[in-house]
Parts: sequence; C-alpha cells; structure tokens
Amino acid sequence: MTNIKKHQRVNDILLGPLERPALKWLADHLPAWVSPDICTTIGVMGAVVILVSYGLSRNSDNFLWLASLGFVINWFGDSLDGTLARYRHIERPIYGFYIDHMTDAVSQVMIFLGLGLTHYISFEVACLTLIAYLLLSVLVYVRTCVVGEFRISYGKLGPTEIRVLAILLNTVMYFAGRRTIVLTSGFAGPLSISVYDLFVAAIALLLLGFFILTATQETIRLMKANK
Repeated sequence: MTNIKKHQRVNDILLGPLERPALKWLADHLPAWVSPDICTTIGVMGAVVILVSYGLSRNSDNFLWLASLGFVINWFGDSLDGTLARYRHIERPIYGFYIDHMTDAVSQVMIFLGLGLTHYISFEVACLTLIAYLLLSVLVYVRTCVVGEFRISYGKLGPTEIRVLAILLNTVMYFAGRRTIVLTSGFAGPLSISVYDLFVAAIALLLLGFFILTATQETIRLMKANK
C-alpha cells in the first residue's frame, strides 16, 4: 500500500488546456473567506440543483436550463476545492481525499437519479450508467491506495467532459423534444427506443469498458509483480 499523501495526480483531459488556466485564475481571484470546504459544499449544492431541476422538468422543459446551470455550479465547487487548497498551500491530503470523494459519490447519485426522473431518460438506463460511473470511481480510489496514482481521466475524458456532455444533452432535449427509434421485431412487434436512452447507454458502456480494461490490466500487472 502506498502513502496516500504522496499519490500522483493524473488529469490528462481533453478540456485540460482550457480548464487549468481558468481554475488557476479563479483560485487567484476568490475572496480569502472562500475556503476549500466552502467550494466542496458549493459542488454538492450544484448536484442538488441538478436533481431538483431534472425532477421539475417533468412539468416544464425550462428546468433543463436550470439543470445545466447546476452542472456549472457543480463543476465550480468540485474542481476548485482541491485547486484552491493547493494554490494556498493549505492541503490536508487525507481529509481532502476522504471528503472530496465521499461528496463526489453523493453528488453522482443525485445527478444520475435526477436524470432518470426526466421524461427523456428511463430510470433503468440512468441507474445502469450510475453503476458504471461508481464502478470506475471505486477503481480510481483503490488504485490510488494500491498504486499511488490518482487517475481522473480515461481516454482523454474526465468529470468535466461528462458535465459538458450532460449540458449538451439537456440542450438537445429542450430543442428537439422526445425522439424515438422504432425497431421491428418478428417476435414482439415494433419496439420504440428513446434516442437519449441510447446516448446515455453508450456512455455507460464506455465507462464500463474503461473499468474492465483498466481493472484487468492492473490485476495482471500486480499478479506478475507478485505483490
């Protein structure tokens, strides 16, 4: 087991060249009274906004815009808590690791369950995607303890890209409305499938693929190392 205080952080995301300077600028300009714990709380509040907004979108699609704002709030708090701590040299590695990822798990549950409350995504598909996301999260945390590498990104994708995809999905759902594909079957007759379910299911399969591939590679590596 490695020392969690000395783990290596890997965040090679597609939007990194844009996100890193933005976070540095925000950390430099935030008031002194804004602490990393406040940022963490803001991130969780963003997830609450997403959950409530998705639920209310059953009454009005206008709440999809509020859900998108929730993703921005969630990104702001979740991305800035660690950045701010490192910028001000007030890191608490063990406490920060624990609180950050406990609140991340809670936020993920709220976001995906909220997605399943809309008219557009079935609850079953949302839950399957949540399971895939949590599996990959567990792998990240276990590898951090075992290998000493905290890998946030897989295939250039990380939480920031997932949020951007969610905002784009909200926008498409608002303007395009419900869209389904009808599949013909000789046994059960025509089958109607939401295109949004297919999109979210594809993300779930991608996350699950990252999990299976990385877990398998790590298992083989550790087995050969006889650790």
